Amino acid sequence: MNPPSRIQSLESSGLYLVTDDRLPLASLLEKTRQALEAGVRVVQFRDKRATKRELLARGAPLRDLCAARGALFLVNDHLDVALALEADGVHVGQDDFPADRARALLGSGALLGLSVSAVDEAVAAPGLQVDYLGVGAMYPTDTKPDAEYGGLELLRAVRRQVPLPLVGIGGITLERAPEVIAAGADGVAVVSAVYGAPDAGLAAERLLAAIAAARGGTPPNLR
Repeated sequence: MNPPSRIQSLESSGLYLVTDDRLPLASLLEKTRQALEAGVRVVQFRDKRATKRELLARGAPLRDLCAARGALFLVNDHLDVALALEADGVHVGQDDFPADRARALLGSGALLGLSVSAVDEAVAAPGLQVDYLGVGAMYPTDTKPDAEYGGLELLRAVRRQVPLPLVGIGGITLERAPEVIAAGADGVAVVSAVYGAPDAGLAAERLLAAIAAARGGTPPNLR
């Protein structure tokens, strides 16, 4: 049997973990390790504070952790860093490196994600050769206070019009994750819900269980 493609892995994962750039590297690595051991299979490396050299230094051990667990390692915004780290893909925003040009440089095998906060942005996305959309913000969020609020209605509207995999992002908690899935998301992206928890592994385990239950799978078995 052939191994699943990167996009199949992303769709099946349910939980899309975005790193917290407020943490020192040692804490970031330890909490990521715990989350991976709990079953997380998609990690986006997002750091708005670091220089390019620091991004490479912080990203390399994260990439290695993901590779050891068979998890996808994606880089936020920085196409050059993604290429240098041989990441599985890159995620860009509306004001970042243009998605269609990113695809030309990435090639067809890497994942390319795009953030959208309006229906017209989402409708235009398939023509940019992106693989999935990050839709939001679903709720107000401290990790991205300038994010445009879209809410569940935006997600529902995008789901009706766009066939691409959708990841809800922005302020999602354990309690909110099921309603984001019910509104049409294939997965949910979180930062604080895992990295802000005392036990990142347990937080990830509970989120994965809640997502599986919302998808009609095995009900959550919360410890």
